[in-house]
Amino acid sequence: MRVAGKIVVVTGGGGGIGKALAEAFHREGAKHVVVADRDAGAAEAVAKAIGGTAHAGDVGDENTIKTIIDETEKNIGPIDLFCSNAGVGGFRTGDDSAGSPPNESWALGWSVNVMAHVYAARHLVPLMKTRGGGTFMNTVSAAGLLSQVGNPVYAVTKHAAVGFAEYLALTHKDDGIRVSILCPQGVDTAMLRASGGGPQNLDGVLTPEQCAQAAIDGLAAETFCILPHPVVGDYMKKKTDNYDRWIGGMAKMRRALVAGKN
Repeated sequence: MRVAGKIVVVTGGGGGIGKALAEAFHREGAKHVVVADRDAGAAEAVAKAIGGTAHAGDVGDENTIKTIIDETEKNIGPIDLFCSNAGVGGFRTGDDSAGSPPNESWALGWSVNVMAHVYAARHLVPLMKTRGGGTFMNTVSAAGLLSQVGNPVYAVTKHAAVGFAEYLALTHKDDGIRVSILCPQGVDTAMLRASGGGPQNLDGVLTPEQCAQAAIDGLAAETFCILPHPVVGDYMKKKTDNYDRWIGGMAKMRRALVAGKN
């Protein structure tokens, strides 16, 4: 889809990739951009700069998503593109065993990285069906296609987000609804800087603006899996060609990272 003349919602739009997406959609001629973020001030600043509308709230709460959709549809118009971009990733612990994160971390990761996408679809798909279609773009991360060494909550919830997007796409394709997932590796955001780096940086760190441009291009081509770092596609092929070898390679990477920290 081309965003010119379209009404767009971007969650997590107060900074990072979300801010760059909102600004890019504005430059591309979107009719209106709704900027949602749990940081009300950040959402207001971005919305003001692009002549959009701000919403504050936690996307892990279904009422937040419902309110964004209801108020946009009522006061602005039908949503053409919903970008479920907000995410959380700061789940590293001193112990990197698979089950080490506390239940609270799993619950937070699940609510924001997975259920926010479910809530958007729950409340928007019926509306899109009545008018013949629409588009969802969910920011997932390459971690959802590959993995994230040292961060089981992030890796697992992002895989679940890919699974939900696949199901959304295949179930509602005949309703005219298109779905894309945006899956970058390292992007220069507060989340990446807080993580202290890692294997996601090995193929180069993009600016949020570069990531947003990849999203614009992928949406125009109606690509399901948008890869700002194209090399991720090569890694995916290696993973599916020989799963056992891929797991061995990832274990080797983990050993090297652990050794480097000691």
